[in-house]
This record gives sequence, C-alpha cells and structure tokens, in this order.
Amino acid sequence: MTVMPTAVTTEVTPQKSSGPRRTRWWGGVALVVAALIFLIPLYLFVSTAFKTNADINSWPLRLIPRSLTLENFVNAWTLAPFGQFLINSVMVAAIGTVLKVLLAISTAYAFVFLPFPGKRWLFIFMLGALMVPGHVTLLVNYITIGQLNLVNTYAGLILPGVASAFGTFLLHQFFRSIPQEVLEAAQLDGAGHLRTIISFIVPMSRPAIITVGLLALIDEWNGFVWPLIVTNSVNMRTLPIGLLYLKENDGINDWGALMAGTLFVILPMAIVFLLAQRYIVAGLAGSVVRR
Repeated sequence: MTVMPTAVTTEVTPQKSSGPRRTRWWGGVALVVAALIFLIPLYLFVSTAFKTNADINSWPLRLIPRSLTLENFVNAWTLAPFGQFLINSVMVAAIGTVLKVLLAISTAYAFVFLPFPGKRWLFIFMLGALMVPGHVTLLVNYITIGQLNLVNTYAGLILPGVASAFGTFLLHQFFRSIPQEVLEAAQLDGAGHLRTIISFIVPMSRPAIITVGLLALIDEWNGFVWPLIVTNSVNMRTLPIGLLYLKENDGINDWGALMAGTLFVILPMAIVFLLAQRYIVAGLAGSVVRR
C-alpha cells in the first residue's frame, strides 16, 4: 500500500507595511508645524489689537491677555484720519478694479477674435510685461502723471494701474475656449462687437472675469508704494499708508493702535477673499484646463 503524499499548504499572512502609515504620520506632523508657523504670528497680531498696554509691554510675553479692550481701535481711528483714508481706498479700489476689468476684457477680446496685423507679436510683447517688475516703471509713471498735472489726485492714483497684463492673459486663455460658432451666430444676429461682448462673451466667461476682478480689487486695496509716491497730502492718503501715522507717537510705538489699524486694512479683503475664494480657484483652474 502506497501512501500518497499530501500537499502541505501554508497560508501566508500578508504583513501590513508600516511605511505608508509612518509617512502619513510624519505628513500630519509637518502640516501641524506649518500651521503653527502661520497661525502663531496671526494670533499675536490679532490678540495685540485687543490687549491693554500693560499686557502688551509685559515680559515674559503674555500670550493670553488678562482683559480685552477696544481702546486700541478708538485710538487708531482718532490718531489719524482713518475715515478719509477709508474713503480714498474705497474710491481707488472700486474705480481701479472696474477699469482694469473692462480694459482686460476688451484687450483679450481683440487678441482672440479680431484679426489685425502683428497680433501675434503684440501678444508676445504684452506677455513680456509680466516679466517686468512694477517698481521699474515707477519713475516713468510719476513723470507722466506729473506732466498731466495729476499728482495728488484720484486719477493719478488710479490710471497707471488700470492696464493688467496678467488679467488680459487670463481672460485670453478663457476666451480661446469659446466656440467660434458663438461669435458667428452673434454676427448673423446683427450684433456688433460691444453687444457680442456684453450678451455672449461676458456671461460665458463669468468665473474668469470674477477672478480677474477679485485679484484686481486685492491689488488696488493693498497698494502702498505708488499711493505713497503720487500723493503728498494727508487727505489723499489711502489706508495702507495711514498705518505710517500710527507707527510712532511721541517717539514710542503704540503697538496696540498699530495692530488695530492694521486690522482695519486687512479685514475687508479677508472677508472678500473668504466669500469669493471658490471663484478665484474656479477661474484660475478653468483658464488652465480650457487652454
């Protein structure tokens, strides 16, 4: 009698690799550290605006204030004419943003849909403007504005910034995704260029146009160097420059008022960004994907 050998089966238990888990753990630690690096200065800035002078000047540094006060906001508002600064910033940001968007739409429309000699080279020349630092043009812009007698005026504050090469490029990439048949249908309907832009191009490009508008609004609101150069009276200063008037009071920095004034400057744009960040992401992503 022969005994047939039985097959020996060994069940191999798969061992879970600890590599991915360890990578995720270190990734989480890195994210927490990065978040702390960004959030701690932000917390110190905001908390200082609500601290009393005793807490601000205490040593060691007091992270949690013993009491909260709004006195710093009152001081910031009264030490400098922040009401006038706010009006100037709103005027410059609103008018500058509208002009910048309108100019970007019309320029991008011409580059995409209108045939004219040298269009390709002009577009390359415009892209070259993206490589030029803004500070290089400060002197030329100031001389031009001075010759036009627009120094210390709203026009002098606004006009040099209304041409946006980045906004034009962004809308150009978006307009290229619009079917040519739409333009031909508009022409068959008897629409001119202005009606085509208003009735067809703008509604179809709303995410990109909103993105350009929001970026222009933030840029105009936070402008510092050009408003500092082109204005020479307190009544024409904007909010970012107004912070300079809070920097020293009798040779001593009033840090509480300075931080409160800074909150006046950044809070409106922070709210706008939080409300409209999805449009910025959608507009930028749409322009890249549709390219």
